[in-house]
Amino acid sequence: MKNNQSIHPILTDFRQFLFLVWEHLHLSSPTPIQHDIAHFLQHGPRRCVIEAFRGVGKSWITSAFVCWSLLRNPQLNILVVSASKQRADDFSTFTRRLIYELPILYSIRPRDNQRDANIAFDVGPAQASQAPSVKSIGITGQITGSRADIVIADDVEVLNNSQTPMMREKLLTTIKEFEAVIKPGGRIIFLGTPQTEMSIYHHLEESGYTTRLWPARTPANDKLSSYGSRLAPYIKKLMSDSAELTPADPKRFSDLELTEREVVYGKTGFALQFMLDTSLSDANKYPLKLSDLIVMDVNSDIAPVKVAWCSSYEKALLDLPTMGLYADRFYAPLYISDEWDSYTGSIMTIDPSGRGQDETGYAVVKMLKGYLFLTANGGLKGGYTQETLEQLAKIAKEQQVNLIQIESNFGDGMFTQLFKPILHKHYSVGVDEVRHSTQKERRIIDTLEPVMNQHRLIIDKRIIRQDFESTSEATHKLFYQMTRITKDRGALAHDDRLEALAMAVSYWVDQMAKDTERNEQEHKEKLLDEELERFRRCALKCNHQNKEATWV
Repeated sequence: MKNNQSIHPILTDFRQFLFLVWEHLHLSSPTPIQHDIAHFLQHGPRRCVIEAFRGVGKSWITSAFVCWSLLRNPQLNILVVSASKQRADDFSTFTRRLIYELPILYSIRPRDNQRDANIAFDVGPAQASQAPSVKSIGITGQITGSRADIVIADDVEVLNNSQTPMMREKLLTTIKEFEAVIKPGGRIIFLGTPQTEMSIYHHLEESGYTTRLWPARTPANDKLSSYGSRLAPYIKKLMSDSAELTPADPKRFSDLELTEREVVYGKTGFALQFMLDTSLSDANKYPLKLSDLIVMDVNSDIAPVKVAWCSSYEKALLDLPTMGLYADRFYAPLYISDEWDSYTGSIMTIDPSGRGQDETGYAVVKMLKGYLFLTANGGLKGGYTQETLEQLAKIAKEQQVNLIQIESNFGDGMFTQLFKPILHKHYSVGVDEVRHSTQKERRIIDTLEPVMNQHRLIIDKRIIRQDFESTSEATHKLFYQMTRITKDRGALAHDDRLEALAMAVSYWVDQMAKDTERNEQEHKEKLLDEELERFRRCALKCNHQNKEATWV
């Protein structure tokens, strides 16, 4: 092969081979951005993610890369995986057709005694092996047992298999099988477009994958934080060459063409499919933001009567662990008044669970001057066990709550009946039950979003640390649940802690609404009393004047 490489420089530079493939397909020469993707495919790390705008041809480029790799080393085994079996088969079928049609690939065409199907085929010089040279499979197919030098994961994440955390967890579990499939020193290459900021591709980055992004236009400066270090150097060079927002691949998509597509796809669709920017989509989809909270040290007995919110970087609490999406973080208040007072009241809410993976969520929220202070929150395993009930009773006593509300949907009130005797041994307080009939996700968001947007919810710093350290499972943490909930049914795998918080906030919102109505009624009665008093004085004055006139 060394001799062949010296005779054929095309074997040392994949971009030259790509030029031949494009010429065979009667396409224009590869564009600079396609050459850049090709260079990353050849020289990129063993584990990488390629995200490029829709229509750039990343699957075709990678199919050509498979042919080039087999030409250089016919002993390779390559596994192609997609969200659907059909998608994977299309990739392998196109690859096989290139092998049969390109003269330069004549030497690796399958022989008569080898596998030669669109979904699994060998190349000519390949030695006998249980694994085909190229094999295609759907992500839900039988991956276990396969062996490969290169795994091509082409659009394994689509909307239908990544809408909810449970779906994404299942997909991530399946993807982990790639590590068992890959041979020592092999490569795993992901091609795709993220659906949301919660894309599995971001989890891959946490596992050591390198991501490269090629958006359709150079991004605006205020959007750079959405891309981070993932933006391709080629795009960065275009940005340095021109301050204007320019098409990244003008030979394929002019600025006018991109503008037309933006109109067709809409702002959000264009941001996802062409700009690879998920921040706009998720800003609308995930409405509860950590930055809308006020975070400070909270006293369990008294609180300031006035607290001012801000979100300036100087007030960012960078020492606190955050489960927020990208730049979403906690902030300290801008101002805390010197005047403090006792809380108006304190409520504890409980969202019971059975013996499964769910927790029994609880929250303690206290109120003063329209501000709501979260002083306790967590989740307990064990459902109806004696230990769980004892812990809840002790928390109620420690927090000196004035009322406990329990969600009665689960177990039809059984939890309350079991809890009352244990509670009264520790602490005497009233217990109410609440029952919900509306969709849980919408109810939680509709309750919390207005209060958080008005910056009326104040969180104790201690709770943030406790929540983060309480469990290794992110889906059980309060602030993970808060920042990942959407109005889609089943959006969260677990929502116990967030549900308890929403119940407590809902109680105080209702109380404040009643107080407002009562104040309005009292104001109307006061105005009526004043009007009656004016009428009485006027009547007495007129009567006195009439008497004087009669005397005269």
